[in-house]
Amino acid sequence: MIIPIASDHAGYPGKETVRKILEEMGHTPVDFGTHSEDSVDYPDFAVQVAKRVNDGEYDQGILVCGSGQGVCMTANKYPKVRAGLVYSSQSAEMTRLHNNANIMCLPGRELDENQIKEILKIWLDTEFEGGRHERRVNKIETLTQK
Repeated sequence: MIIPIASDHAGYPGKETVRKILEEMGHTPVDFGTHSEDSVDYPDFAVQVAKRVNDGEYDQGILVCGSGQGVCMTANKYPKVRAGLVYSSQSAEMTRLHNNANIMCLPGRELDENQIKEILKIWLDTEFEGGRHERRVNKIETLTQK
């Protein structure tokens, strides 16, 4: 799978870990930056992934900042994006299973390589459950159509 990724300076080490693990898993990450730990503004990088997922260029994306919150807030400004903050194995599973998240936002300052690897595997392997959750996910999208 081709997966766009991006981060700010605080998430840069985590994004590099994500990139490496995705490649080890056989995926192709497309890196929209940043490319160092020099201070940058997270919205400038989050929109690079969010816009492309929103427009259907990619099915899923991954964003990383220090807390995961800033990139998540930015990504969710797009009407077809369902970005979820993922900080554990359980949150990885539930954002896909019940919320059909199409962008995963990671707190780079909080997770080590082993945690990121486990989270990535679960998030990418978990399918949306649908059913009663489909109705709820559809309601999210209708909020931006008013």
